[in-house]
Amino acid sequence: MKLTSATLILTLFAGILPSNASNAVASHAIDGFVRPGYAAFHKATGSLRDDMAELCSTPDEPSRSSAQAAFINTVEAWARVENIRFGPVTEHNRHDRILFWPDRRSIGLKQVQAALAEEDETAAEPGPLAGKSVAMQGLGALEFVLFGTGSDELTSKENGYRCRYGLAIASNLDAIAGEIEAEWRAPNGIASLWANPGSDNPLYRDDTEAVTEVFNVFVHGLEMIRDVRFNGFLGDTAEEDKPKLAIFWRSGATAASIRADLAGLADLYDATTLSASLSDDQKWIADSIRFEFANADGALRTVEEPIDSVLKDPAKRKKLDYARLVTSSLSDLFGDRLAGALGLTAGFSSLDGD
Repeated sequence: MKLTSATLILTLFAGILPSNASNAVASHAIDGFVRPGYAAFHKATGSLRDDMAELCSTPDEPSRSSAQAAFINTVEAWARVENIRFGPVTEHNRHDRILFWPDRRSIGLKQVQAALAEEDETAAEPGPLAGKSVAMQGLGALEFVLFGTGSDELTSKENGYRCRYGLAIASNLDAIAGEIEAEWRAPNGIASLWANPGSDNPLYRDDTEAVTEVFNVFVHGLEMIRDVRFNGFLGDTAEEDKPKLAIFWRSGATAASIRADLAGLADLYDATTLSASLSDDQKWIADSIRFEFANADGALRTVEEPIDSVLKDPAKRKKLDYARLVTSSLSDLFGDRLAGALGLTAGFSSLDGD
């Protein structure tokens, strides 16, 4: 089955998943992955904010290195949860405010460069910055501040504009992360609604809708990783590669972020305990899913360096291509094999007709 940029439609057949399957799946996902994942992201943004503040007050190379390392840690923490594209992260443009990408027309880059050139003081304060373009206030903007052209000045200008702008971005990210974490922990919020579907529930009326939510994370997450993250820069041949279209290419975190994306999906899969409902002769599906996640992780672990260097090395490029292929295998395992084994039929409506 080919998965496309489609809406996954799942139909739950009685007798395969227990009637309270959604409660168990959602509860395990919430407590085993979503809440701890957003807590880890919030912790990372807090450290990033603190390291940016230290860099502004002590502009030297050790401080910049610490801030850059905190940035990479935040990128990886975000990637682990970024495929949870429902709930609090969808409100107030939070998802795009955290990461506006792909930026195919370089709109965000131009806005960030303009702010730096003009030293726009309204962008150097978290409050006003939060009301500006989403492209100016997230990880993409901070990457340019820390790693882009002119970033050397961060080691020489105490409380210079570039650093104060970066600190505002980091503070804004920390505020957003805190809001998301708090809303997932609220006793009567999204977590309760997801885990307790019913006729009076405004979001999830029955088990089918609740289980569909988690399956959509896997199906659309894998599709995004393959079609947007990999295919955005990795061509069918080396001659077609476009390293500067890769996410986080300036910071050298391209492969690390994709690896974290897949690791997050693997952790979510384990947390949901979906495989517990498989019969003995279907256990191979669960084993195959874990095997493929491990394969992708193993391949990406060996290429965590600047993407232009990776693409110039045929052996390392082959690792990337293999990891991309694994995402297609995982898509088939989730959207066809696991869905079918659990009594879920997957239907797809696609703009491209596939």
